Amino acid sequence: MTDPFKGIIPPIITPFGEDGAIDEAGFATLIDYMLSSGVHAIIVGGTTGEFHALSREERVRQFHLARDVMGSRAPLICGVNDATTEGACAYAEAARSAGADGLLVAAPYYSIPTERELAHHCMVIDRAADLPIMLYNYPGRTGAVMGRAFFERLGESANFRAIKEASGDINQVHMLAREFPRIALGCGADEQALEFFAWGATSWVTAMGNFFAEEVVAFYETCRLAQDYRTARRLMCALLPLTTALETGGQFVQCVKFGAQFYGLPAGPVRSPLGPIDDGVAGDMREMLTTARESIAEILAVSRHDDSREAPHVRVVGE
Repeated sequence: MTDPFKGIIPPIITPFGEDGAIDEAGFATLIDYMLSSGVHAIIVGGTTGEFHALSREERVRQFHLARDVMGSRAPLICGVNDATTEGACAYAEAARSAGADGLLVAAPYYSIPTERELAHHCMVIDRAADLPIMLYNYPGRTGAVMGRAFFERLGESANFRAIKEASGDINQVHMLAREFPRIALGCGADEQALEFFAWGATSWVTAMGNFFAEEVVAFYETCRLAQDYRTARRLMCALLPLTTALETGGQFVQCVKFGAQFYGLPAGPVRSPLGPIDDGVAGDMREMLTTARESIAEILAVSRHDDSREAPHVRVVGE
């Protein structure tokens, strides 16, 4: 199996039927769409998947269903977050039993542990499952920070391999790249993807993979593989209105599900306490999706044309 924490890694949504039940056929359709579009791994059980609104049975069922649908086509990463360490360990063990290739581990919500307490929480999960781990630093949702003291306390376990850094603080990116290079840097703040790759990030965990999979894969190939930052800047400019809407609009999951539905992919409603997308937000999303896709297609077409003229023997990014 390839590195589970490299490339474009979408956290998959959970499609629901109008009766509120999980649409398992739709879930499989989304997985097939993303893998056929070139994503490198998939996260099941993340915030984008509304794990907070699923029962334990539903969450564990998703782990197994995803593994069955994905087979060996790509790594499966399971989000195992819970309010307690014991609960997170139970999900980690269930993920291992389902055949997960890695875990996504964030701070337990609501309790706001110190960095020392959070490091202990992560190390206990590591011992429970003994699987590769992508840490997830998102203090805006958890209230807890994975800072220097946290990383210094993690010890030398080889399972702590990557981090989805979503604090939005570029100084955190600098600190991770300079002081903790053994932990692969992953972009968890969509609007900063260009900056992350400039600092050596090896992955982008982006919910846009639920509807813009080909576009974000093309960005990864342009930026990370070809290191064509001139084209990557243009692509990022095309994506920024959309990333800003997702990150700051206040209806993140609703917007991601709208994006999937806009392109004919299964999504369905969100579960309570979330409500339907606002009409104004939906209208803005419709315009941004259309504009971004058209702009990205034009940018990539020009880039490919220029590459073919300058070096016809060189592989063209994205082909």
